[in-house]
Amino acid sequence: MCGLTGFWDLTGRASQETLLAIVESMAVKIQARGPDSFGVWTEKEVQLAFGHRRLAIVDLSETGHQPMFSHTGRWVIIYNGEIYNAEELRKELSAEGCQFRGHSDTEVIIEAFERWGVEKTCARLIGMFAFACWDNQEKRLFLGRDRLGIKPLYWGFHHGVFFFGSQLKSFSAHPAWSPVLDKNALCAYFRFNYVPAPLSIFEGIQKLSPGTILSIDQAKNITHTVFWDLKKVVENAKKNLCTDPDTILIDKVHDLLSDAVKRRMVADVPLGAFLSGGIDSSTVVALMQKHSMQPVKTFSIGFSEDAYNEAQYAAKVAKHLGTEHHELYLNAKDAIDVIPSIPDWCDEPFADVSQIPTFLVSKLARKHVTISLSGDGGDELFAGYHRYFWGQSVWQKIRPIPAGLRHLGAKALQQFSPNAWDSIGSFLPHKFNLPLLGDKVHKLAAILEAPNEYELYKMLVSQWQQPEALVLGSVEPILPPWDSSQFAKKSQTFVDTMQMMDMLTYLPDDILTKVDRASMAVSLEARVPLLDHRLVELSWSLPMDVKIRQGQGKWILRQVLNRYVPKDLVERPKMGFGVPIGEWLRGPLREWAEQLLSKERLINEGILKEELVSQKWQEHLSGKRNWQYPLWGVLMFQAWKEQNFS
Repeated sequence: MCGLTGFWDLTGRASQETLLAIVESMAVKIQARGPDSFGVWTEKEVQLAFGHRRLAIVDLSETGHQPMFSHTGRWVIIYNGEIYNAEELRKELSAEGCQFRGHSDTEVIIEAFERWGVEKTCARLIGMFAFACWDNQEKRLFLGRDRLGIKPLYWGFHHGVFFFGSQLKSFSAHPAWSPVLDKNALCAYFRFNYVPAPLSIFEGIQKLSPGTILSIDQAKNITHTVFWDLKKVVENAKKNLCTDPDTILIDKVHDLLSDAVKRRMVADVPLGAFLSGGIDSSTVVALMQKHSMQPVKTFSIGFSEDAYNEAQYAAKVAKHLGTEHHELYLNAKDAIDVIPSIPDWCDEPFADVSQIPTFLVSKLARKHVTISLSGDGGDELFAGYHRYFWGQSVWQKIRPIPAGLRHLGAKALQQFSPNAWDSIGSFLPHKFNLPLLGDKVHKLAAILEAPNEYELYKMLVSQWQQPEALVLGSVEPILPPWDSSQFAKKSQTFVDTMQMMDMLTYLPDDILTKVDRASMAVSLEARVPLLDHRLVELSWSLPMDVKIRQGQGKWILRQVLNRYVPKDLVERPKMGFGVPIGEWLRGPLREWAEQLLSKERLINEGILKEELVSQKWQEHLSGKRNWQYPLWGVLMFQAWKEQNFS
């Protein structure tokens, strides 16, 4: 795993020394992504500069050093990722006459570009990758990103300079960099608690879409080529659903996932796995142990609060599988100690609260290994999120009710404040007097207002339902994945649509961003075998009844796991990788939060509507409403802004 950065000054005339000095400074900014070595290269004739930081994983010698040239010198590449079918491609290239200097996957990629071209090569790669590659013959720069968006890549023009890199922070070392906050992107951030692609938090800079190759020439002509399209994968799969018996389908998933795990265990450095004790990570670890002659090193995070603690379950799974298990229990102080560093390694405002335990489990793992396999992706592939069942069930219940009646019902429920509903609840029988009754009633009212499946799903994944009211002077952008026509496809169920939308948005922009930034902050490579694109394609060809059965998701993945781990060790309600941030904000994090949310500060900054923030903060402190996630989004933005614009 590595980090890349660079720029192309299409109007400049800097000296070779100046180009080198700038790009070296840019590479220093992302040193954590690659602490083992760094390299730079410039082409003075066209004012192009490449910078690379290396975390050596395969081929630790100098023959794996980047930037790397093809044997003819036509191509030069900087690359971040791992290719898991590199040896098969190497043999094929060797048969065509290619002679290799080392055994790194980078060399396989650059020689494949030389012989097969960029697009055909990318379509054949199994793995995670982001790269910048220069074709010295055509004088064209290529940027590429893997199919699922596992590895990040930013790009864009800024004051006449074309920037590209793994993280925004590297651009800050360039003398032309003077970023401007994109208020419309900020508005989108507050809806989701992450900045959705293709936006970035800065004007003029974008995220390259997954499965896409961008090319740019000296005339600034930019083209985008999609070499893998999830929407087309889904469409084709729905036309060719598997009709095999359950036993055959279970074998197919088992064998392909087993191969995906085995491929991701190839390394010249120590490796292990994150283990929560849930279905996804337990399956990955079980298959790792199957392929290993030694106990696999596993890592878990626990909490003193029982409602958030899965470490005890992870320990039982680890004991059954015979892994070398390591665990760390967290408290509020651990979270407080991490928070100041979050804006630095996240780069953009990012407010998934599980960023804290993800960072800490990565830090724990890095003491023992350089690579850790993760179970991320199982919920999206095999329908594991609670919102899939809940959303479909609710919509089936409210859809027959005329929209006008639902609107009237919502207004009736909203006639009483949450506090009033709590008071009413105190007179109801105990089983109806739910905690935070008023909060739940008002959420129900919002659901009744949903006019269609599209709006219901959007509401389920939104943190601020009206972010334009929060960000002063903003207009919420309508992004390509959020085209409501997606929800009208007759070939897809509501669950299908929610899964696809999550894979297009939430997975790359939240889950994978979190794992990448948290692991790279401590120079740890995280690998995600469940997101092998072959398994993704297979999952979409599976009938829904092997994903969801008897009201339970991930049925087929559970059958794979049952071959290795008894049901009673893993079958329990889903907890997720959360933290008790709501309680901490009322307790040990309160002083920190109040500094960032002070009325005077918000008014002076003039970015957020102070009244909305203060109202939610006071309601949260009172315990009458649970605004932990919307408030965490505001706090992460405020902390990020303090570091980047103070």
